[in-house]
Amino acid sequence: MKSITYTAILILFVFFTTPSVQYAQSVFMQNNEARNNEQFAYPWAGGMDAIQYCEIDLNIDGIFDLIAFDRRGNRSMCFINKGTPNTIDYEYAQEYSQSIPAFSDWVIFMDYNMDGKNDIFTYSPGYASMMVYKNVSDNSLKFERVVYPYLKTLLPGGYVNLFVTNADYPGIADVDNDGDLDILTFGVLGSFIDMHKNMSMEKYGIPDSLDYEHYTYCWGRVAENDESNQLFYDTCFASGSFAPVTERKERHTGSTLLLQDFDDNGQVDLLLGDVDYPKLFALYNTGSSDNAYISSADTLFPSNTYAISLYSMPSASYIDVNNDNIKDLIVSPFDPGIVTSRNKNSSWLYINSGNNNLPNFEYPDMSFIQKDMIDVGSGAYPVVFDWDGDGLKDLFVGNYGYYMSSYYVNYTLHSNFQSKIAYFKNVGTIEKPIFQLWENDFAGLGSLNKLGLIPTFNDIDGDGNTDLLVGDSDGSIIYVKYLQNDVFEVVSENYLNIDIGEFSAPQLFDINKDGLKDLIIGEKGGNINYYQNQGIGGVSDFVYVTDSLGKVNVTDYSLSWDGFSTPSFFRDNDGTTGLVVGSEQGKIFYFKAIDNNLNGKFIESDQLNQLLDTTNVDFDRGMRTGASIVDYYSVGKLEMIIGNYSGGLEYFNGVADVNSSIMSIKDKDKLNIYPNPATNQVTINLPYLSDCVIVSIYSTSGTVCYYKDYDHQVNKLNMDLSDIENGVYIVVTKCYNNIYTNRLIILN
Repeated sequence: MKSITYTAILILFVFFTTPSVQYAQSVFMQNNEARNNEQFAYPWAGGMDAIQYCEIDLNIDGIFDLIAFDRRGNRSMCFINKGTPNTIDYEYAQEYSQSIPAFSDWVIFMDYNMDGKNDIFTYSPGYASMMVYKNVSDNSLKFERVVYPYLKTLLPGGYVNLFVTNADYPGIADVDNDGDLDILTFGVLGSFIDMHKNMSMEKYGIPDSLDYEHYTYCWGRVAENDESNQLFYDTCFASGSFAPVTERKERHTGSTLLLQDFDDNGQVDLLLGDVDYPKLFALYNTGSSDNAYISSADTLFPSNTYAISLYSMPSASYIDVNNDNIKDLIVSPFDPGIVTSRNKNSSWLYINSGNNNLPNFEYPDMSFIQKDMIDVGSGAYPVVFDWDGDGLKDLFVGNYGYYMSSYYVNYTLHSNFQSKIAYFKNVGTIEKPIFQLWENDFAGLGSLNKLGLIPTFNDIDGDGNTDLLVGDSDGSIIYVKYLQNDVFEVVSENYLNIDIGEFSAPQLFDINKDGLKDLIIGEKGGNINYYQNQGIGGVSDFVYVTDSLGKVNVTDYSLSWDGFSTPSFFRDNDGTTGLVVGSEQGKIFYFKAIDNNLNGKFIESDQLNQLLDTTNVDFDRGMRTGASIVDYYSVGKLEMIIGNYSGGLEYFNGVADVNSSIMSIKDKDKLNIYPNPATNQVTINLPYLSDCVIVSIYSTSGTVCYYKDYDHQVNKLNMDLSDIENGVYIVVTKCYNNIYTNRLIILN
């Protein structure tokens, strides 16, 4: 097997007179970008899509740490703040997630009882309101639920739920400057802002209660158009609809609120985001503590630098991320819809060089935190396979797609995505994998403009080269043939006329142990399809058997009509077949009782922790998950990589460094080693002169057979191999952060 190509060129076959050839089969060479190579700080944190950032002291050291809550799958990521002054200095520490409650849709950390410890306000599913957790930490992080099932507010007719939906992000702050936390939400009709006043100070003289009453339906005397994000000032009169008559009949539901004094006049202003729109409006309050009055708005906020333009429905957090005691602004999408986010660039950080109440925001980092982890857009479906035949498992990641652009049709937002397959080459060892991002568009399949590409690998036509079968959102299978000289041919976008409905998730695996890899396909419906390989002479011939293999269906009908099954069969160290399946709900299912039972029902097992030698891991990992078992038999363990819809990966029972950026073409050139095969001596030519070179030679089992650190300038290395036994080896050199490899055969 040759390594992948390094040139971004699309080659088309020249067709001659044969009629059957005229059905335009495309041949692709690989895409490449030249970037500086660097190592991810949090490679396996799981990706980001629609984030709400919160401050909390996780390790009780007196420093606010960071929780990033992603509403895509209700995932909480924990980062310890090391507190280095004037520095963004976080360490991923997911173990703290076990000490915080589970959240749904939205969460806000605020200190309601003013004891110096942030409490939790979060959505209460099924009640169109919120519940509250009190922070009762002493020498460890602890919370007590003090409001359930929902927070109440007093209306003229009595107490009712304080209305807020899962599609709205409320504002919580001391709006009237009396020392307790009030709440702003959009009203039921959606145009005016309700203020719910906390009566704790008025009734008890201390702010430790959550005693609310509805204060006004028209806070700030401002209204939002019920069909757009247009604003109307100095009004408290509803007229049915502020907008002209259009084809759209219903209001777009959803707004986000952040309350903060931004003009240093002592009154809270409002940052307002709206569903289907990319901007935050800054609404300035020139009224009083008792009677807010919005008199103007910055619709290009922040106007002193690059304005927020983040599809869709941006929400904001105002916290200090660089330890300078000045709050910074972080913005991310809040839209409940999952096909509008800018995914890979959906976490915008504006550093504040002003002060808290009169900020001066600098040009944003558009991938704060997420640029330090694997994030392949929307959706991440890992596949582990040794592509280059060096004995090391490489990592491929399919996805739903990368965000490309957005447009409106009848006031409704639509977004375009393009699916690609990322290839991370393993340039480490079996014991210590190092995944190097080698290609972000493997086989050039991005040019097909498909969604939901998921690859699987095997020699399909018996020519000795490894080919690809790729699933997509159409429910078909794409057959990609590897030719030679690093060139791929898309033979068919509808291989064998397979159509399983939508979102095919294929795997090639010898499930019946006859020596031939069969075709197993998951799908949107949650079931698993089975095509037995009855080929002869190495040429695959897949014959349909069933669409209900093992009677597996991972759909949770209480949550969705869809299952999005992504099967991954594997064999443990004893040769016993197992199955893990990702799902729409996010749970990774584990099935046993497969061998000699292909016509029966597989048995779901709760022993995934035992299989992976993990402890108390909850394998509900977000939404639309996919998993791949890494069968490192030589080191005596099974490991698992899980992907989710936020575009990231998590690694269980294993660890691996990940180099993030695609290296330049010349940097990815293999080492020039000669003679090869070698006897006692070998010469290595490096790509360029370097004064920091580390050379390692590994056996195919991962054993280090040679190691030397050169601390002087070299570009040619002469090495004595007389102590190394005959065999095939991998030579790895590291020059600063650039890694170069090639295979070496020794014949003494």
